[in-house]
Amino acid sequence: MIIMGVDPGTAITGYGVVRRESSTRFTALGFGAITTAPDQRMEQRLAAIYAEMQHLITEFQPDCIAVEQLFFNTNVTTAITVGQARGVVLLAAAHSNLAIAEYTPLQVKQAVTGQGRASNEQIGYMVRVLLGLKDVPRPDDVADALAISLCHGYNCRKWSDGHDCNAAW
Repeated sequence: MIIMGVDPGTAITGYGVVRRESSTRFTALGFGAITTAPDQRMEQRLAAIYAEMQHLITEFQPDCIAVEQLFFNTNVTTAITVGQARGVVLLAAAHSNLAIAEYTPLQVKQAVTGQGRASNEQIGYMVRVLLGLKDVPRPDDVADALAISLCHGYNCRKWSDGHDCNAAW
């Protein structure tokens, strides 16, 4: 099972692709960041994110996509722009007929570190250890995307047919 995790944002959209080898063993197939320039118009930034997501879906052929649910504390403007990027990611997945799973930041942190209030450093460290990577993936958005992939890998119930990625616990 190949899972693509995505941490959406308009400036940086992190992505991470893992293969689930067993219930506790994963292999990183690829990871990185889609970046857009702050001087670009929003529609250009969203189009760039969509195009790159389509390219990544074609390249990695994931069975499903796991995306972080929108969460914001005080900055509504940031939440709106992140929501737009998230919508573009969901659209790219839908256009490719991929199952979509969504997890809260708390669920992702709990799955990867065992602690719902884990820091970015703790998440990066655990992603590095769990995937056997030489270094912590940077920027944090990339480590978060890999953590989202791992979270889904730990929580997806039906792996026998390879297509039921919406059965999150």
